[in-house]
Amino acid sequence: MEKLFIAGGKPLRGTVQISGAKNSAVAVVPAAILAETTVVLDNLPQISDVGILTEILTELGATVEQNADQLVIHTEAMKSKPMPDGNVKKLRASYYLMGALLGKFGEATIGLPGGCNFEPRPIDQHIKGFEALGAEVKNEHGAIHIRAKELRGAKIYLDVVSVGATINIMLAATKAKGVTLIENAAKEPEIIDVATLLNAMGAKIKGAGTETIRIEGVSSLQGCRHTVIPDRIQAGTYMIAAAATRGDVVVDNVIPKHLEAVTAKLQEMGVHIYEMDESIRVVGQPEYQSVDVKALVYPGFATDLQSPMTTLMTQAKGVSILTDYVYNNRFQHIPELARMGAKIKVEGRSAVIEGSPLKAAKVKAADLRAGAALFIAGLCCSSDMVTELTGVEYIDRGYENLVTNLRNLGADIWRQSN
Repeated sequence: MEKLFIAGGKPLRGTVQISGAKNSAVAVVPAAILAETTVVLDNLPQISDVGILTEILTELGATVEQNADQLVIHTEAMKSKPMPDGNVKKLRASYYLMGALLGKFGEATIGLPGGCNFEPRPIDQHIKGFEALGAEVKNEHGAIHIRAKELRGAKIYLDVVSVGATINIMLAATKAKGVTLIENAAKEPEIIDVATLLNAMGAKIKGAGTETIRIEGVSSLQGCRHTVIPDRIQAGTYMIAAAATRGDVVVDNVIPKHLEAVTAKLQEMGVHIYEMDESIRVVGQPEYQSVDVKALVYPGFATDLQSPMTTLMTQAKGVSILTDYVYNNRFQHIPELARMGAKIKVEGRSAVIEGSPLKAAKVKAADLRAGAALFIAGLCCSSDMVTELTGVEYIDRGYENLVTNLRNLGADIWRQSN
């Protein structure tokens, strides 16, 4: 078992480069399945989720070449293959294989996905979309079996705004006959990124990033080269860490517009923010004001940043309230923060956070973003004690070169295997 050890008391200072977006990467890699020739993906994050997807593509017959942040995917020899178990169980985003394989081969058998287990996340909207396109869907022995003699365009209204369902239906509909309309679609930048890739492959998709996406089916898709957008969640995490440690950090290779919600809340607390074309400078201050945060679908404050934001709110004067309107109970980090001295009460969807100093402790990450909250908490503690953090495998799912990046910013952090 691997652990992170963090000695706090050191403000983060310097520049950190942000890698490609995890939430884009785990969708564009399956999307490449739809191409009939080679797809080149640049600026992919070097994280465990991408590694698992690469193994899955190889199992399906693709030839994959990886060179640092570039993935070259040769799809010519791919074949349909049932995948009820194995790697598909290791990450949530394996459900994108459903839409991609359905669009490519007219069938898919995928084991129910794994990943972070902070709250049940049903895939009923995905299934609703597949069925509307003409597929038959069965859930048998823990796997989803999907088949369609022919996919036909349809009008699909999502009952719940869902990034996963929006992308999955888009993948399946790209080669369906006729026109598909996805209404009440999610608007996240990662959806636009996937649509950009598919359009470069020859798809006809309009409206990505709005409530209505129009997809005119095409008969075939060809390979292309695509650069993944920067990771706004990774960037937001480093921004919050800089503020929490009263540091001075330039977060480089970002799209500032994607970070407007977190930027606004940091400024409301008293953090100084300076935006440039492709970077954001975050300058921490001695004192912060309490603030109320509501996690919402994009362009609202990202639910993936509410866990690290909770840690920062412990450093503010007075009482702050954080409410998550995306997930009912994404608060597995709070009992661990309490071990470190945080004064937090959970009331339904909300966490009531009273400003208080944090102390080093032995804590465990229960999911990816909880891990971010806890390593930031460790950075906030005084330097005379060391925080010991387990559950590192979750952190590896979303933060490329975390220890190296933090050490380059002046943090006293190291990784150790037992």
